[in-house]
Amino acid sequence: QMYTLLKAGVPIMQALRGLRETSKNPALARVIGSLTEGLDAGLDLTSAVKRHEGTFSALFVSMVQVGETTGSLPEAFLQLSLYLEREKETRDRIKQALRYPAIVLVAISIALAIINLFVIPAFAKVFAGFKAELPWATKVLLATSDFTVAYWYWILAVLILASVAIRYYVHTPEGRYRWHRWKLKLPLVGSIIHRAMLGRFARSLSVTLRSGVPLVQGMTVVSRAVDNDFIGQRILQMRDGIERGETIARTAAATGLFPPMVLQMIAVGEDTGAIDNLLAEVASYYEREVDYDLKNLSTAIEPILIIFIGVMVLILALGVFLPM
Repeated sequence: QMYTLLKAGVPIMQALRGLRETSKNPALARVIGSLTEGLDAGLDLTSAVKRHEGTFSALFVSMVQVGETTGSLPEAFLQLSLYLEREKETRDRIKQALRYPAIVLVAISIALAIINLFVIPAFAKVFAGFKAELPWATKVLLATSDFTVAYWYWILAVLILASVAIRYYVHTPEGRYRWHRWKLKLPLVGSIIHRAMLGRFARSLSVTLRSGVPLVQGMTVVSRAVDNDFIGQRILQMRDGIERGETIARTAAATGLFPPMVLQMIAVGEDTGAIDNLLAEVASYYEREVDYDLKNLSTAIEPILIIFIGVMVLILALGVFLPM
């Protein structure tokens, strides 16, 4: 909307006021109102945007700054809108692919809790009347159920404390770094997350370079835009190598993040002076790869879930029916 209004010649103050009045999100309307007040007080748009770091990313701030400095603010907003739309599409596809397995796992957890707390104790009274040696599967079920019934509040407390502790650790710099590195090694989804992060890096750097942001400054901004501390550290290593006079392709190869084909594309972009276009091609390549893998993710996860559920049902069936 900002791109459309500024391109049509609407003054920026009038554009912001119009967006504030038409915004359906009260929080966003308040932020836009704060931007208007900042401009009224004599601030430039970049300074006004910087006051809301929780709303606007470092990439957003940098591109607004370059657009304001070079007089190409509408184009900066256009590049940002295209980038944010692609980001939202990728995030939505990932959420959609993980929704089914997440629902299944939650349902299984609830079913296990109900079986252990209510179903098996009812069968235990029947088994006690047999006065016979019970099979191992039944003993396992009874022991698990007895433990759950006796200590369910301790189990719940441990789960809550563990969840809080993990969340606290993940929000520390070291914990966040380790969690982001571990995410890239997860089975099935780790490689998808890895390529999605690299696609975000390539798209972000392409957008910043097209907007006129200097390469070294752009690398610093993009290291925060990828939203992964492990990959962000590797991008900062690339920036340090570039500052020493090395090529982008050589510094990218040193990180070990990129496959040979992508490195070759980056090298060609450097040689031809069209690095922003080649980075956009790299981003498109990764986005196609991620899109294809996400479409097949459910197909890959379903057999694992079916086997897991099958083993649970087998143990439950053996434990209940063997004594009879």
